[in-house]
Amino acid sequence: MKEMNFEKAMIELEDIVKKLETGNTNLDESIKLYQRGLELYGFCFQKLKAAEKIIVKINEENLGE
Repeated sequence: MKEMNFEKAMIELEDIVKKLETGNTNLDESIKLYQRGLELYGFCFQKLKAAEKIIVKINEENLGE
């Protein structure tokens, strides 16, 4: 996932959700998609948490909070 960015990860995650919601995948494929979805979710979550920390720091520095 080194070359992955947040936007690409979100697009892939959305595609996985759509595929799983249709129910047109077999069990093995669904499990693989679910596993990949969890990886992407974790990646996106960490990116958002890091961005939140940066925003909090910027606000503290500029607003004195």
